[in-house]
Amino acid sequence: MRIAFLDSGIGGLTVLRQTLTVLTTDQFIYYADTLNAPYGIKPKAEVFAHVLAAADFLAGLRIDALVLACNTATAVAVQTLRECYPFPVIGMEPAVKPALMQSTGKKIMVFATSLTLREDKLETLISNLGQGHRVACRALDRLVSFAETFDFTSHAVSDYLADRLADIRWSEYESAVLGCTHFLFYRDLIQECTGPDIRLIDGNQGTVSQLARVLEPLRAQATAPVHDAAPRVTFYASGHKETPARVERMLALLSAP
Repeated sequence: MRIAFLDSGIGGLTVLRQTLTVLTTDQFIYYADTLNAPYGIKPKAEVFAHVLAAADFLAGLRIDALVLACNTATAVAVQTLRECYPFPVIGMEPAVKPALMQSTGKKIMVFATSLTLREDKLETLISNLGQGHRVACRALDRLVSFAETFDFTSHAVSDYLADRLADIRWSEYESAVLGCTHFLFYRDLIQECTGPDIRLIDGNQGTVSQLARVLEPLRAQATAPVHDAAPRVTFYASGHKETPARVERMLALLSAP
């Protein structure tokens, strides 16, 4: 089957990397909307338009499923996309529920982009779980910009995280939710700031498992397999084929441990 992954940039590679180990016979299209990244600091209407344009492009490639490998894109557009297209659309949301299910009674911190934190979708999720008093949120928007320049370890990144997290009393917390796929590139640096006792939780595995469940009944209906000579992953950037240099760097991220 042909499955598309859509993100504002390279963050969704963290989801695709896990998917490649689970769905071993499928082929993938990775679409990074690099001309419009980052999404998380833009107005909702602007992001909505960008996501719909990207999904339209991908629909023209005759995909069997679309993964919004982006919490922000999911928050603003997933319901509309599900109404627009015949193929399944799998979204992402910050893993607040799994974090609370692993609870010891302390608070949890949700790291996400500003737009994700402003959207009703997250507020509704937290409210429905009935434990809003235990959930705190913090935007880490600049991590997306750092990732888009493939800067994962510089002093600028470390200084930014140290500054943004310095006032948090981690003794009051038990876990931190990485509510943006870009943030997973900084898991180790975030863990250094939180200390070893804080569990870092993300929604990637849940998204991959949901994708596998959704595809299972569709496989029985598939009559036209993708040609064997097609590459396992094809990369696009805002409606155009990715440059060879960026493809090489993204493939390196996909193969990283």
